[in-house]
Amino acid sequence: MAEGAKEKYVEELVDQSDDFSRWYNQVVRKAELADYAPVRGCMIIRPYGYAIWEHIQRLLDARFKETGVMNAYFPLLIPRSFLEREAKHVEGFAPEVAWVTRGGGEELEEPLAIRPTSETIIGYSFARWIQSYRDLPLLINLWNNVMRWEKRTVLFLRTAEFLWQEGHTAHRTLEEAEERTRLMLEVYRSFVQEDLAIPVLHGRKSENEKFAGALRTYSLEAMMRDGKALQSATSHNLGHNFAQSFDIQYLDADGQRKYCATTSWGLSTRIIGAIIMVHGDESGLILPPHVAPYQAVVVPIWRKDADQGAIMEAIGRIERMLKGKVRLKVDLSDNTPGWKFNEWELRGVPVRIEIGPRDVQNNSVVLVRRDNRAKEAVAIDALETRLPELLAEVQQALFQRALAFREEHTYYAETYDEFKEIMSEKRGFVRVKWAEDSEAELAIKEETKATLRLIPFDQPEGGVQGRCFYTGKPATCEAVFARSY
Repeated sequence: MAEGAKEKYVEELVDQSDDFSRWYNQVVRKAELADYAPVRGCMIIRPYGYAIWEHIQRLLDARFKETGVMNAYFPLLIPRSFLEREAKHVEGFAPEVAWVTRGGGEELEEPLAIRPTSETIIGYSFARWIQSYRDLPLLINLWNNVMRWEKRTVLFLRTAEFLWQEGHTAHRTLEEAEERTRLMLEVYRSFVQEDLAIPVLHGRKSENEKFAGALRTYSLEAMMRDGKALQSATSHNLGHNFAQSFDIQYLDADGQRKYCATTSWGLSTRIIGAIIMVHGDESGLILPPHVAPYQAVVVPIWRKDADQGAIMEAIGRIERMLKGKVRLKVDLSDNTPGWKFNEWELRGVPVRIEIGPRDVQNNSVVLVRRDNRAKEAVAIDALETRLPELLAEVQQALFQRALAFREEHTYYAETYDEFKEIMSEKRGFVRVKWAEDSEAELAIKEETKATLRLIPFDQPEGGVQGRCFYTGKPATCEAVFARSY
């Protein structure tokens, strides 16, 4: 294929500023992350996209286990009677539940829900497993799929079936449950910022936005490059609600039977959508090194067959040197170097390693960063040290760039008129003084399509002074609004 052919292929990506949604869908498809399934609203995660998910699983699972959590597995099908035992929970999920009513050609005695989330079947099991305070805390996590019958779907961001992890814990007291809820939010925050290079706000959801059946919900909110928010992880203190519905009790040290306090927390494949939309540019993906399927790609360059042997020998040295230290891909396809450059830029590989006849003569290679395309010549013998350093630099640079973007697109509004002007003309996060009024929150959503993303933990020292930007009532906190996915 001619070198210009691939360049044209990449140029077919629409500019982010022209049509961000179209750009996103093009990148997902062209970078071979996912494809549409023959079942409405579902997606097929292709190997390159699934490799990203595998690294997310590996890194996040290790963080969970450091806090004492163990993995388990629960059935995909949940009896209807289970969902009905927690009224607010079933009310919240009813429109999204898919049902199995026939099996083996016969009508089922009781319809089975395809798991929208597992709180109810977990509650049933916890009630059987927990007898005494000595059985607490009980800390488990599930890596599974769920189904929520979405009407409007977008690959990774919102699909009828998706992959996630859902953690579930049971505790002696509400205070212990709250501590675990906040701990897991912090696990998510550090993972998303340190491993995915995505800066996030963290705080409490409003009563309108909290999880169905929860006492309170906390979340992470990230800003995409179109100024919209994406909820990136949630952690729920379920209080005694599910424990009372499923009779999860324990005999305490004082001889009294008491209800457990429970929690749940989750992060899904929509976080891959966040990686795409936070870091990507006009040439496609830019992947954080920690989760990139390939952290570096070697592109050999030769015109004369006589040069091939020496270049391949040098590449062999590089592979042996970096084995187990860097996830390396050597592109030996018969495409032109220009085609390969564009292909691996589209796929977001953090560093490209170029090696040609002159480089072999100098016993060196050229390293090219994906995030800013900066080049540097490095001796082959120094690669073992320099390449991991460079990958760490790229990881940090991606975080700092995303943080600067978020700060540049975060605004403060004193009045509702200012708020509406920002939402219509600028987009981004808008921080306001807020009186925690649920009806006002719904009215703002109806009028501006902006939702209250969270009440951040970082409130003004000494409390909020002044009045709510919308109702004029004395403000009780600061809140962040945005349009969202």
